[in-house]
Order: sequence, then C-alpha cells, then structure tokens
Amino acid sequence: MRFVSRGSILDRRFYERDQEAVAKELLGKRLIRRVETHVLAGLIVETEAYYGLDDPASRAYQGSKKYNKLMWDEPGRAFIYNVHKYWMLNIVAHNPNQVGAVLIRAIEPKEGIETMKRNRAITKLFNLTSGPGKLTIALMIDKRVNGDLVTSCKSKLFVTDSGIKPEIGQSHRIGVTKDLNKKLRFFIKGNKYVSRR
Repeated sequence: MRFVSRGSILDRRFYERDQEAVAKELLGKRLIRRVETHVLAGLIVETEAYYGLDDPASRAYQGSKKYNKLMWDEPGRAFIYNVHKYWMLNIVAHNPNQVGAVLIRAIEPKEGIETMKRNRAITKLFNLTSGPGKLTIALMIDKRVNGDLVTSCKSKLFVTDSGIKPEIGQSHRIGVTKDLNKKLRFFIKGNKYVSRR
C-alpha cells in the first residue's frame, strides 16, 4: 500500500468544476484500484471531457436513463458503462446542478504491473493500459464499482495527487460520430501510454 500514501486523495471539490478543467487536471494524477490484497495503480495520461444534453457525443445527450443517471449525480462518483463489450471508466464531474463526466482513456502503469499483465494476457508493457477498454481489463474495473465514490480511501477505486505538472496536448475526442466544435481530449505530451499520439 506504499503507493497509495504518496499523495492526498482528490476530494469532491476537485470534480465539482467544469469538465474540461477536471479532464486537464486529472493528467498526472494517480488512479488506484484495490482488489482484495492487491493494489493496481498508474498515472492518468489521457482523458476526455463530456457534457450534458447539448453534447452530441455524451452519454447524457438523450436525457436521463437508467444506465446514465449517475452523470446527474454528485461529482466524484465512478460512472461505468459498456461499449463494444468493454467497460469504460468515467468520473462524474460538473459544475453544481449541471451534467457531465470525464472518461479516463489511458494510464501509465506503476504498481501491480504483473497482475495487470495476467489480467490482459499480454506481455508488452506499452500496450497494457493504452486505451479505455485496456485499462479497465488490466485494473479489473467493471459494473461492480459503478457509483462508488473515488474521493474516499475506503473505496476500491480512488484518485490521489502526485505533484506532477505535465505538458498537456489536446485534440478532438476519439471514436465519436458527432462532436462539439471544441477539442476535449487531453493527454500528456510524449507519454508512451497515450492511446493515440
């Protein structure tokens, strides 16, 4: 658990802001997953911001449904949904009384790497968590953590500060058919674990 103690946990106020700001500032933070006695952790290196009813690429675009209602919930909760048989890890983030979330697209693995490799049945490190579906398999993230608060060290999934101030790149979001006229994908420049450079 030594990795967990290296930074303070990000509290709700961090996520209770505009999604773009949260998506940018999550870069370089530590994502930590606890599975029984194992700690699986890495640095967040790629994110995407998603808004509400006016964002055609957002899960909230068609209004509140059973599967997406967490996007209207309190900031700082894990929001997990499935795309093409892969779980997507999002963290609810928005200004008060708004709607939205940030997708975690990639991490740089730092702890529990051998367990992650077994989970993905691969040996190539740079391919381990370089994409949203890859990282959820590696970290054993699925619907069971949907709705969990990532702002508590008692959770099985949480995010801590690292003190890292990375150089940030940005682009339009990946894999969306309709997008806002704004670049809402953010990544650490030069990082080998970014899904698409």
